[in-house]
Amino acid sequence: MSIRQHISDRVEKDDRPPLFSLSRREFVKAAGYAGAGVVLAPALSAGCQVASHPTADPYELEMAFLALDEARSAGAAYADVRVQRTWSEGISTREQQITGVRYSDSYGIGVRVLVGGSWGFSGTRDLTHDAVARAAREATAIATANNKIAPQTTDLAPVDTYPEGNWVTPHDIDPFDVAVEEKADLLFQANAAALGVNGVRFVSSSINSVKENRLVVTSEGSVIQQGFVRISPGMNITAVSSDRTDFQSRGSVADPAGRGYEYVLGLDFPGNAARWGEEAVMKLSAKSVDPGLWDLVLHPSNLWLTIHENIGHPTELDRALGYEANYAGTSFLAPPGEVLNKFRYGPDFMQVVGNRTECGGCATCGWDDEGVPAFEWAIIKDGVFVNYQTTREQASWISDITGLSRSQGCAYGQSWASIPFQRMPNVSLLPNAKDDLSAEDVIAATDHGILIEGRGSYSIDQQRYNAQFAGQIFWEIRNGKKYQMLRDVAYVTRTPDFWASLAVIGGPQTYYMGATFGDGKGQPGQSNAVSHGCPISLFRNANIINTA
Repeated sequence: MSIRQHISDRVEKDDRPPLFSLSRREFVKAAGYAGAGVVLAPALSAGCQVASHPTADPYELEMAFLALDEARSAGAAYADVRVQRTWSEGISTREQQITGVRYSDSYGIGVRVLVGGSWGFSGTRDLTHDAVARAAREATAIATANNKIAPQTTDLAPVDTYPEGNWVTPHDIDPFDVAVEEKADLLFQANAAALGVNGVRFVSSSINSVKENRLVVTSEGSVIQQGFVRISPGMNITAVSSDRTDFQSRGSVADPAGRGYEYVLGLDFPGNAARWGEEAVMKLSAKSVDPGLWDLVLHPSNLWLTIHENIGHPTELDRALGYEANYAGTSFLAPPGEVLNKFRYGPDFMQVVGNRTECGGCATCGWDDEGVPAFEWAIIKDGVFVNYQTTREQASWISDITGLSRSQGCAYGQSWASIPFQRMPNVSLLPNAKDDLSAEDVIAATDHGILIEGRGSYSIDQQRYNAQFAGQIFWEIRNGKKYQMLRDVAYVTRTPDFWASLAVIGGPQTYYMGATFGDGKGQPGQSNAVSHGCPISLFRNANIINTA
């Protein structure tokens, strides 16, 4: 059966409106990272800008202004409106069969209002005049009721207004312009290459694509139209021993990115799949690790997840103050007055920034959902914790400590039906500012260590303090060189001890951005996409356990 027949059995073709108008140019392959077969993100920059921009739909603007007028008339002191359309497409395969094709399209308007000091929110997928007006009045009624039951003071941090704001994810090829048959063909080629390795028995692969039109209009005068493209390719290869008593897998070969289809092409799955398959086979005969204290060299394809869990999450201000306790826990970085500008996270050369400006980042944007422009700020400076992630509402909660009145631009709502609240931006460990050390240079700095590539299983407590992380590929390091493959490896950490042991970080040439499409938070739950960049890094005397 042909690829087209496979797909036509599972999905009906849709007319998909274009997200924005960009020419489809011949893609430029990004340089691959030799150690892990992944694409390196560009160096950190002051901003991620493009020449072409989406334009707001006149009818959507009319509905947004209608909602603002209705909210004001009903008594709202402030309101913001989000008109959002999200397209999602996915294709998954196993060996030479398509296992799933999906396509979804969600479209609606959400209205958030402030009455007194209390919030109200309502949304509708019906963009008629009556329905939009009703949603605005309902949001205001909810805020009014909340303010009567539990009145509070809410001070919104000042922000400039942007009456003609627009931004789009920089990309060359809109993934929704690429036929699903073409995507399937690429995955089948990669699967075949992996299956050509002796010992590989099973292969699965996928490409998931998301794009959004997001219009934000505020009662303060901002009108911001943005377009987003994100893509997530994946592959998992399983090798089985000849006597069928053991199996090992190689997965997490690539991470999501805020890029177009050129990102997938640059990864060259068909060209790299055989090597990934060989790594899966090598794991079958790898030596089981001896537990104990080892130096630990973490490739950024592994380290990004550790950054996400024990720097990204504990520096969310709402979590630190207990607002997430019921769902996802709190933070060891509390109370703010005892840790801000006082708590030492790591050595003097450790610099961690939050941003929504990093090219290729899944949390990168031009403005957040409160109209705060994207920028970069220090979370950890010279090894010391100096700032949380905040929204306009949260900024005043710690302004007496930080001396800052502005929001860090961390407001985000997953969809038109979701109220914006504090969500994680890109949180990244900066590379070595003095020496552009290569991966080999960092590995050479230890005589008794383990190099870990790729993300694996993990477990972390409710305060983001105690954790355990595994990986995909483990190499024993002897005398500064990779010696043999190991297996059954995980490292156990306490967050402050782990980062205090950071001894060497690689230069910009080793910088890589990992990411996730599914960072969950809140009740009702929301999910956002976020990226974390970092260089290859060496940690001394890590506690290694055997997971067999």
